[in-house]
Amino acid sequence: MKIGVIKESDDNRVAIIPATIKKLTPLGFECFIEKEAGAKSFFPDETYEAEGATIDSRENIISNSDILVSIHPLPVDQYKACKATTLLISMFAPFNDTEIEGKLNDIGIKALSLDMIPRSTLAQSMDVLSSMASVAGYKSILEASNILPRYIPMMITAAGSIKPARVLVLGAGVAGLQAIATAKRLGAIVEAFDTRSAAKEEVESLGAKFVEVEGAVEDKDAGGYGVQQSEDFIKRQRAEVQNRAMNADIIVTTAQVRGRKAPILVPNETVEKMKKGSVIVDLASSTGGNCALSQDQKLISHNGVWIMGNSNLAGRIPQDSSTLFSNNIFNLLKHIYNHEDKTLKQDDPILEGAIITNKTQ
Repeated sequence: MKIGVIKESDDNRVAIIPATIKKLTPLGFECFIEKEAGAKSFFPDETYEAEGATIDSRENIISNSDILVSIHPLPVDQYKACKATTLLISMFAPFNDTEIEGKLNDIGIKALSLDMIPRSTLAQSMDVLSSMASVAGYKSILEASNILPRYIPMMITAAGSIKPARVLVLGAGVAGLQAIATAKRLGAIVEAFDTRSAAKEEVESLGAKFVEVEGAVEDKDAGGYGVQQSEDFIKRQRAEVQNRAMNADIIVTTAQVRGRKAPILVPNETVEKMKKGSVIVDLASSTGGNCALSQDQKLISHNGVWIMGNSNLAGRIPQDSSTLFSNNIFNLLKHIYNHEDKTLKQDDPILEGAIITNKTQ
């Protein structure tokens, strides 16, 4: 069975790395890699060939692959060149792109959306959202530290003492927890907020203070995403965030609601009251942003406050991000296929959750 890996157009990562080729081959998979697909992740073509992969053109890979893997979807028209039996694996994000399912169904091809893999114990090793969120949370603090005009840890010197920076993390999911852990390792004083009461124990276990606002709606089946809150709760939440934000040097926001615009947690008036030189890193900027002033993929300054909108910070650590993503893909392929006859398993909960097209072949 032929697996094709496509070079990403606007991302430094690659979906499968050479070390994974070595693990896929014994399972009966042949791997075909688009020329220079791994170059920006520092995996040159020769490292793939050393593991038994074949370097080929995009056109040949698309038309000959049984499984076509990419991080971001290709333009839909390019999928028309695929075989009718090809399985597409990518982050199609059907909750955000409501037309993608219909377009793929019109072509008549089966598609598995990586962002739709159930966030369950069984699927943890295949969960690309969690693995990429972890990288983004870590990188968010490093990016903020590069912009912040002061130290993060306490410094005691002959010239005087410097107080530690204060970090506020809004949303204590995977990205938020990694941001907390990274900020604590750098010596910051950290506070965190989340609508889920279960997050309190995790936040406190990392040495941060958990900020509580009573009355949040919780949903254990939300798959790690937030859920829509009442107007009264949002009002009280914003007031508490504003109180904390006024003293914060760094704010990292991570809150997203699947299929909806990201909730505004840091409105204009809060930014206006923050200290000059402070930094906001908005990891939800691609879905509207948690900061009202965020612009996706841009760093702006407003009233002396730096605001970075970036939902793809994992792409700034392409080698390790690609390694984790590739491990997720390997674990997925190992799980969903019957390896004697290379057919997809039947009645599998992960496939049932992640296949977004109606094609049943």
